[in-house]
Amino acid sequence: MADTYYYSTGKRKTSVAKVRLFPNGEGKIEVNGKPAQEYFTVNTQMGTILEPLKVVEQEKNVNLSVQVQGGGTTGQAQAIRHAIAKSLLVMDESFRPALKRKGFLTRDARMVERKKPGLKKARRSPQWAKR
Repeated sequence: MADTYYYSTGKRKTSVAKVRLFPNGEGKIEVNGKPAQEYFTVNTQMGTILEPLKVVEQEKNVNLSVQVQGGGTTGQAQAIRHAIAKSLLVMDESFRPALKRKGFLTRDARMVERKKPGLKKARRSPQWAKR
């Protein structure tokens, strides 16, 4: 890969993705040392990752090196999408309107609600019996 790259991080739930975007590439995406198709076997997750690149028509023009950890595969894919959108913005500020319109630049801050004492889950109370 080339020497110059654009770096950014993206987050979703407990997943954190660190992306290095190399301009003048041929569309290779590497996630944790593996090809992206090998790491994400579900097609919808691959589609999630590629969304920001498709919006700005850069799928075949850049290479990506991604380090992601934490959470499940869907959260990781969404964290990668967030990081890719941010790194595209660092590469070229003119992509901002298209990426913002699709909502890729906004961090989805929703997290899992914690379990409370006396309850079975975050909100589910124990079954109540009258008799």
